[in-house]
Amino acid sequence: MAREKDRYGGIKWGSAFFGWLTATGTAVILTGLLVAAGATVGIAADAGDTRDNAATIGLVGGLTLLAVILVAYFCGGYVAGRMARFSGVKQGIAVWIWAIVIVAAVAVAGAALGEKYDLLDRVGGFPRLPIGGENVTTGSIVAVVIALVAALVGAVLGGLAGMRYHRKVDEAGLGR
Repeated sequence: MAREKDRYGGIKWGSAFFGWLTATGTAVILTGLLVAAGATVGIAADAGDTRDNAATIGLVGGLTLLAVILVAYFCGGYVAGRMARFSGVKQGIAVWIWAIVIVAAVAVAGAALGEKYDLLDRVGGFPRLPIGGENVTTGSIVAVVIALVAALVGAVLGGLAGMRYHRKVDEAGLGR
């Protein structure tokens, strides 16, 4: 097994990419389910109640989003760890790196292409965050850092869990 790890271990970027795809798909599905559940129980039914409980709704929404990120990246790390067999921690980190690289590429493309290709503005009806570069606060920076850490922790734990499956198979196959 040590020879196999030396030869086939390390980061497998293809596996990590599919882990990132899994994390992204899982996040979209979980977010959709939570939004549907919130609409079903009537969270946004009464505007007066919503204004009165804005802090509570914001806190619960933030914690729920944090849980979605953690679960989604756990799933992504698990897929990468299962596909690559060795180095579950490295695979989880690679899933997280894919996310950072793709977000950066989309941000650069959006800045380079400008408003001419702003699809959200053309289609209309999509929710927009009322935060521009000049409105960034310490709280929003802290929220982004917490979300990044949650994604990293979820991906690494998922990578370890995916790799653990192979350790069980190895133990059974080697008779240990």
